[in-house]
Amino acid sequence: MSSKALKYLADQQSSSKELSETWTKLEEYYNKKLWHQTTLLLLEVIKHPSLQKNDELLKLYRNFVADFENKMNHISLVEICGAAVKQIKDPAEAIAFIEKVETKVKATPEAVVLCKVVLGNIRLYSGNDAAGTKKLIEDVEPMVDDLARVSFIHGRFYLLASGYYKQAGMHAQYFRTALRFLGCTELDELEPVQKQEYAFYLALAALLGEGIYNFGELLAHPILQSLEGTSHAWLVELLLAFNTGDIATMERLRPQWEQQADLKARQLELRQKISLLALMEMTFRRPALSRCVTFAEVAAETRLPEEEVELLVMKALAQNLVRGHIDQVDRTVNLVWVQPRVLDKNQLSSMIERLDVWCRDVQSMEMLLENKAHDILTY
Repeated sequence: MSSKALKYLADQQSSSKELSETWTKLEEYYNKKLWHQTTLLLLEVIKHPSLQKNDELLKLYRNFVADFENKMNHISLVEICGAAVKQIKDPAEAIAFIEKVETKVKATPEAVVLCKVVLGNIRLYSGNDAAGTKKLIEDVEPMVDDLARVSFIHGRFYLLASGYYKQAGMHAQYFRTALRFLGCTELDELEPVQKQEYAFYLALAALLGEGIYNFGELLAHPILQSLEGTSHAWLVELLLAFNTGDIATMERLRPQWEQQADLKARQLELRQKISLLALMEMTFRRPALSRCVTFAEVAAETRLPEEEVELLVMKALAQNLVRGHIDQVDRTVNLVWVQPRVLDKNQLSSMIERLDVWCRDVQSMEMLLENKAHDILTY
């Protein structure tokens, strides 16, 4: 047993009344070489408020943990070092500290990923190194995809990535990574203010993100419930309007969303997006045999002049939102397919009704074949 470690524990027992029993327990586990129990207790100790001051966590690592770190679970070691490194003010020194830890855990892929995420956080929030953070995210993403199972490590990575994309103003990338972060995180772990923040920024990213036409996953997520009763509750209604291509509701909510600077500055793009979604919804709701629509019908649905309909349909075709062809002579559009999306309850009800019609049509055809079988076979 290291005399340095034992002296540190003795000093902590005498100086910290709040954690006196905990330090005594740590000493007992340490003397008995119960490394697993020692590690579990350390993971609780590092969260105590008294150790968040000055460089207390660094002292804990250097005087105690470093003595037996080669016997610890690698992921737990990175967790402890990740908490301690926050007390190093100099970004370069902090990066060097974590890089040294990474060499000690290189045999465990999950621990390596966790080290790189800690490095990314230092570069992004302490070092203001956006370019370095971007490269790190690009390098680590394949490593995350290769991990055997989804764990909190995925959540940490997606939290870092979403933080970078948020700072960079990359709405579509933020939308995807923030949703993945929430998919790896229990909502109970987030404070109410954090929930509202994620809901707000996710809603904005969905509306402003280029190529984001599928709002169903976000609308089905309980995170949006955190906006109920707040000044941003209108965002949920606006998302629902976009999801169904409801231009009338968008216009009704204009006084609210125009107060948001990003939305007001991009209102032309928003108008184009909801027009495309209206075309998709129009296609989705029509029976498969009744998807040949006139320019006038599309114009009425999207509230656009007829001369702009052809360009709208061309954009939808180019982005693979729908498939079909345009008849410029007859001024019609024949749409045969619409991009699959996560459906809300109303859209599911529409799908059920169409499936019921399809089933009845199949039964009618079956009865027709039964009745006419003799004539068909003897023809």
